[in-house]
Amino acid sequence: MVRDTLLGLMRLAAHLDRWSPGTANVCRRAVQAVWRLVTARNTPPPPRRKSYWPRKISAGDLVVPRSESPVVSVIIPTYGQMRHTLHCLASIRANRPDTPIEVIVIDDAHPGPETRSLSAVRGIRLLRNEVNLGFLRTCEAAARTAQGQFLLFLNNDTEVLPGWLDAMLDIFATRPNVGLVGSKLISADGTLQEAGGIVWRDCSAWNYGRGRDPAAAEFNYPRRVDYCSGASLMVRRSVFFEAGGFDDRYAPAYYEDTDLAFRLRARGLETWYQPRSEVVHFEGVSHGRDTSRGGKAYQVRNHATFLDTWRTVLEREHHANGTHVLRAKDRAHGRTVALIVDHGVPEPDRDAGSRAILGVVTFLLSAGAVVKFWPMANRRDPRYARALEALGVEVLHGQDRVAPEVWARTNGPDLDLVVISRPDVAERSLDLLRAATKAPIVYYGHDLHFRRSATRAQADAMRARERAIWNRSDLSLYLSDDEAAEVRRLAPSAAVRAVVPYGLPARTDPPREPERRENWILFVAGFAHHPNAEAAVWFARVVLPAIRGRVPGARLAIVGSHPTAEVLALASPHVAIFPNVTPNALDAWYQRARIAVVPLLTGAGVKLKVVEGLWHGLPLVMTSVGAQGLPAVEAVAAVEDDAMRFSEAAVALLTDDALWRSRSEAQRDYATRKFSEAALHRSLRDAFASLNVTAGEACLPDLAMA
Repeated sequence: MVRDTLLGLMRLAAHLDRWSPGTANVCRRAVQAVWRLVTARNTPPPPRRKSYWPRKISAGDLVVPRSESPVVSVIIPTYGQMRHTLHCLASIRANRPDTPIEVIVIDDAHPGPETRSLSAVRGIRLLRNEVNLGFLRTCEAAARTAQGQFLLFLNNDTEVLPGWLDAMLDIFATRPNVGLVGSKLISADGTLQEAGGIVWRDCSAWNYGRGRDPAAAEFNYPRRVDYCSGASLMVRRSVFFEAGGFDDRYAPAYYEDTDLAFRLRARGLETWYQPRSEVVHFEGVSHGRDTSRGGKAYQVRNHATFLDTWRTVLEREHHANGTHVLRAKDRAHGRTVALIVDHGVPEPDRDAGSRAILGVVTFLLSAGAVVKFWPMANRRDPRYARALEALGVEVLHGQDRVAPEVWARTNGPDLDLVVISRPDVAERSLDLLRAATKAPIVYYGHDLHFRRSATRAQADAMRARERAIWNRSDLSLYLSDDEAAEVRRLAPSAAVRAVVPYGLPARTDPPREPERRENWILFVAGFAHHPNAEAAVWFARVVLPAIRGRVPGARLAIVGSHPTAEVLALASPHVAIFPNVTPNALDAWYQRARIAVVPLLTGAGVKLKVVEGLWHGLPLVMTSVGAQGLPAVEAVAAVEDDAMRFSEAAVALLTDDALWRSRSEAQRDYATRKFSEAALHRSLRDAFASLNVTAGEACLPDLAMA
């Protein structure tokens, strides 16, 4: 009640802004102060977003972008409300998309003289109905004249924000079987109006997220939805007309967009919500909000028509009103819902563990699952969180996140699979999730952490902790057969499987010839992990001098994040350190260096730096610790633990071009066979299939057959 009252006052401030900006600002500041006092939160309710446009816009000053070969036809139906139409066109001018467009403004025979001034706007295609046709038929009339491959129906009472159109096209380009794409709609007061729509079994509907903060994490990942509002809705022109356009039974307006979404779904085409397409919608401008009279009355009539048409589908595929919201908002009826828990959001360019867990995420998505990612540390790194959200994953992070125990208690019954990564995370979350859900819990161990321990006492303590986790999990996953065998030996009753750790795309481009490379020796690592720092010191101080005695021009490039003080102290004329290297820069190093080394003295598990070296075809010299979990890798790469033999193997590759070529080709072949995306997905499919993962009442085929 308090929140609703405060948000209502923010809306009042939005209206006051038109006539008295000073009074509106005082009102906003007062509401924010009360919000902090009442809710004990540091963040105020979303402020009213100030418009970029002047209050009065001259039609003659507007020049809207127009292409002679448009990809998208933006269709704006109007009936009066000239000020809003000009405001909408001004926002398109200011936020010009990269995609070629045409803007079709169609006037539905409004009798007032103000509409005639639209002819002064340059760049638009202006159409006028001879008689009033209503919203639905007016949109179709404009669509028949459209030249673009896509139609974007846009209300005239909207203001588009940067990236609005190109982001919608991204969904068509990156997802299969897309029928419609809708925008995130924001109200004039800055609160969320709609993040996609839910239709319940009784035909009632939710504008999901209404009145909430549009920046909240749960509204900022693309997902399948029941429908999106026609206020900003994109469809392929060919699909629109093949489906028969909007159904005339819903004329003049209301439910035509929802009905189209259902008809396209019946043809195998989904409706998607795209949060990166943001549009401010000044709701109620066209027809008001009173459903008892005027154009708004058709909303009640068409609700009955929609229910009569789709009753069977609603009863079969939709949930009862307000239930199973986690599933309903993602159209997850009949789909696996998976929760992945890790210490933070994956940073795949910084550490191997992130790359491995991201492989699990991409497999589940490719299998048709809905994926939720729970970072225990709740660090909000926008770059990495946005990358994960762009894949279609809800990341449970940020200051708006509810307490983990509350989220688990609320949503646990709707989970079908839980994957927990790393020992410390498992110890913090396993009991909580066991109490909240009946879903099988998979422990993704990455490697045997007790093997990393510096002392026997530490190793014994970690071994006991890991054994407890194995015995409490339904399945444990490790990245090599020898580690899985060790788990079976230590915990005979635990279920464990070995899976492929990394899935790399097929390489088609050959590596650069050895004659065109420099005498750089490359060591790639994340130095927050102590064994990597230890390895760098050993190699630079013990092995490198012996190599330079035979190859004086040899230099060491230490490339990786978080270099420690002892690593930084290695810098010299023949040792260079490159922290925070981008993925593109790292690829360039793999083409520039002559060899790569992995001189680890301690550690466990399959090392990403080894797999990447194999995949790039950059000849490797490594210790037996570096070669862990890679059967027969010594047939394609040098494996030496003695410092002198290590240096001799490196010198041979630095000086013998024929040996270099032979090793390079053998390594690439090894990586292709063992670390392809297909191999990764196959191993995870087989592992998860052993759990008999279910959703609701039926065993799902999506994970078993992906």
